[in-house]
Amino acid sequence: MNIALVTARSVPDWEVDDGLLHNALLRRGHSLQMPGWDDDRVDWQRFDAVLIRTPWDYTARWQAFVRWAERVGAVTRLFNASSVLSWNAHKSYLRDLEAHGVPVVPTIWLERGDDVDVRALCADVGWARAFIKPAVGLSAEGTLRFDVATGGAAASAHVGTWLPRSELLVQPYLSSVEVVGERSMIVFGGARSHAVVKVPVAGDYRVQDDFGASDHAYEPNADELRLVDAAMSALAALGHDPLYARVDWLLDDAGRPCLNELELIEPSLFFRHGGRHAAQRLVAALEGACG
Repeated sequence: MNIALVTARSVPDWEVDDGLLHNALLRRGHSLQMPGWDDDRVDWQRFDAVLIRTPWDYTARWQAFVRWAERVGAVTRLFNASSVLSWNAHKSYLRDLEAHGVPVVPTIWLERGDDVDVRALCADVGWARAFIKPAVGLSAEGTLRFDVATGGAAASAHVGTWLPRSELLVQPYLSSVEVVGERSMIVFGGARSHAVVKVPVAGDYRVQDDFGASDHAYEPNADELRLVDAAMSALAALGHDPLYARVDWLLDDAGRPCLNELELIEPSLFFRHGGRHAAQRLVAALEGACG
């Protein structure tokens, strides 16, 4: 097949993990190109499959990105499908998953135009530390952790900056991220592939490579596997069948896994920690989906 691996016009030099996917595709005889999603010169219908990988600049124009996905999906096979992308681009998807029984980090939702005292909201539910993040974003953009007793001014200023342009999520700050990190399971074609743990630098909460975090292979326990399976079952119940998914979770103060994110658009898939066959699993799933 002639395959497009969708990217952004500029990707950091340290992004090399997908090289394993490139090699696996080439070994199967497929040809590859890496067009930018917003490059108007690209004729998308000449590709047999379009696989979204590193369009990490889409969040600033996420509605345009969804419209682009709808256009591409109308002329060729797009993975994941535009309906999946549209649903997953805004973190309100967490509400849908929670309604289907998936344990999710407790969340207070702030809508644009809300006039709120975020410190008082957190104090009312008994949170000593809290965390704010935008409903559309990636790589910890627009996030803030704060002490509820002493950080009210900083939290109010943050909300005042971000709420006019994006809905916000306010959650308890789960300090386990600093000790055991954020854990993730990668799923290809509905089947669990491999898991990783991402650990921030000391004192930080950001688990992305951009901020110096480290990552390594991880073996989930039974409770964590149940969470992963619950998330994927909820996806199916909602009518979504993604080719690839990354299920991210944190541990609450009682040590229970809670869904933090379900990444279906452009997640890092950590092929380097999945053994020699991880990339091959995605290639096989892609070939199967394309018949």
